Amino acid sequence: MDVKRYFRGPVMWIVLAVLAVVVLMNVVGSGGGYKSVDTSEVIKAINTGQVETAKLTTGDSQMIKIELSEGQKLGKHDGTKFQANYIGDQGVQLAQSLQTKYDAGQIPDGYTVTPDKTSPFLSVLLSLLPFVLIVVVFLFLMNQMQGGGSRVMNFGKSKAKLITKDTPKTTFADVAGSDEAVEELHEIKEFLQEPAKFQAVGAKIPKGVLLYGPPGTGKTLLARAVAGEAGVPFYSISGSDFVEMFVGVGASRVRDLFEQAKANAPAIVFVDEIDAVGRHRGAGLGGGHDEREQTLNQLLVEMDGFDVKGGVILIAATNRPDILDPALLRPGRFDRQIAVDRPDMQGRLEILKVHQKGKPVAPDVDLGAVARRTPGFTGADLSNVLNEAALLTARSDKKLIDNHSLDEAIDRVVAGPQKRTRIMSDREKKITAYHEGGHALVAAASPNSDPVHKITILSRGRALGYTMVLPDEDKYSTTRNEMLDQLAYMLGGRAAEELVFHDPTTGAANDIEKATATARAMVTQYGMTERLGAIKFGGDNTEPFLGREMSHPRDYSEEVAALVDEEVKKLIETAHNEAWEILVENRDVLDNLVLALLEKETLGKEEIAEIFSTIVKRPARPAWTGSSRRTPSTRPPVLSPKELQLTNAANGTSAVAPVSTEKGIEVAPEDRPE
Repeated sequence: MDVKRYFRGPVMWIVLAVLAVVVLMNVVGSGGGYKSVDTSEVIKAINTGQVETAKLTTGDSQMIKIELSEGQKLGKHDGTKFQANYIGDQGVQLAQSLQTKYDAGQIPDGYTVTPDKTSPFLSVLLSLLPFVLIVVVFLFLMNQMQGGGSRVMNFGKSKAKLITKDTPKTTFADVAGSDEAVEELHEIKEFLQEPAKFQAVGAKIPKGVLLYGPPGTGKTLLARAVAGEAGVPFYSISGSDFVEMFVGVGASRVRDLFEQAKANAPAIVFVDEIDAVGRHRGAGLGGGHDEREQTLNQLLVEMDGFDVKGGVILIAATNRPDILDPALLRPGRFDRQIAVDRPDMQGRLEILKVHQKGKPVAPDVDLGAVARRTPGFTGADLSNVLNEAALLTARSDKKLIDNHSLDEAIDRVVAGPQKRTRIMSDREKKITAYHEGGHALVAAASPNSDPVHKITILSRGRALGYTMVLPDEDKYSTTRNEMLDQLAYMLGGRAAEELVFHDPTTGAANDIEKATATARAMVTQYGMTERLGAIKFGGDNTEPFLGREMSHPRDYSEEVAALVDEEVKKLIETAHNEAWEILVENRDVLDNLVLALLEKETLGKEEIAEIFSTIVKRPARPAWTGSSRRTPSTRPPVLSPKELQLTNAANGTSAVAPVSTEKGIEVAPEDRPE
């Protein structure tokens, strides 16, 4: 008989309920409304003729119950019903006394003598009840301890969740914006379905695949898609589930996980956030963690012990590939490392189409325009945008998601919900309008700046207003002139406050912080100053993808540090002056922009373009080569065949200019001082 099954079901609760009823009936039935008093008081009441009726119970109970005559009272006790216990020969004496008083007419309603009717079974059951309860509770606790991966008796068992064929499947059709990653993972699917195809040509499938990239880019979704496409058991577990407070648990769980996977091969093991267990051994601000390192060592052993023909593939995901142990990343363990980055514009459009399914969208909604307005957004961000738009649509009792809902949803994701309860005075509104107008105007007048898409003085999150400057297409690198323009329009708000009110506010604190960080990166990381040159200063202690710094170690002298500070200040001051000059030259445009903002509070791209129609872009900066000793070349870059074709089409010719591949330009070495 399966004892566990009975104790997991309702049987245990039925037994406990019956025992409780029996005990309750025994307790309630034994009282009957009688108050317990001393035996001497009951005997005295019988002898003095105060009793109207009596009941004498013999046997194991040995109890006498009396009811007093009307108007009688038993000592200081209230009521008329009383009971008392007796022992041994007292029962015979009480029976004789009751008979004598009855014969004398002092017990009007008579008396009864009854034997104890308690069944022997009930007596035994009540005596065994405490022991039975202890056994039941013990069995229940033992059953709970052995019931699952997180129970006390199963610490060493794997906590991985098994996703089988019956689970709703995720396929590659549900993945968008990561075409390269999907293509790489297609091989994994094909190997699990047709391993002979690869083994016939001597190919070895990667034992492990590491997916790395920023949060929200779909790493976990890709792993689930592989399992859904391949139709094999999929074991999913987080890296933090391996390590517990008890020593040896992590290594034991790793062994159990791979034993389960091998028993059900072909299978996929997916470890999410593997950096929780795969961090570089001996590293960390708090010193080594022996339990975590033992878990990592066991993971390394299991990955080395994979049978290539066994059909078990490990897929892991992390945001921090730089901190993983080198032994984990070497070929033979994680043979393939796939970057899952933020999607480009086309990828964002495909992601929006996936998440748009099941949501009623107005016919005039252009998802391509939404994709262009959301550079840098991850798949999770885009899903959140459409979900917020749907919530806003339902809140306003509309049936279709329109452009206004999508615009508001993007603003909510970027800057947070609008602070409708934050009431600003007219002066603060005007200061905010000039501040945001300063950003926008400097950006519009800068030669290498991105277009201004939106300006608002509506408060969102911690910002009193914001200006949205977005590129028309995705960029993967930034030039020095573009960074200088960024510095200028970052400081445009501060310059506008100084120009108009002669009294800057604290609203520029975040702008100054960002400008300082950009200027310092230009000096210490990108080598974009002539005085210090193309040298990197300081260690790389930032968190990839997250953009956070753990510490600021200095591997250069105090003199160089002073030069770095000087160059940073020079870049900031130059940008501040450029912003000031642009605002002075276009003060009328700035005032018109402020009036429009005070009236409408939010301006879109078309309205901004109309106001800025008279702005003349600043002239391009002089050519920069990093040193005055390096003369800029006057020769333009070579034209690609596509560019040549466009040029010829514009000139009305069809001939393609020949490109010489025989001659090259040899640059003479520059004389350098000894």
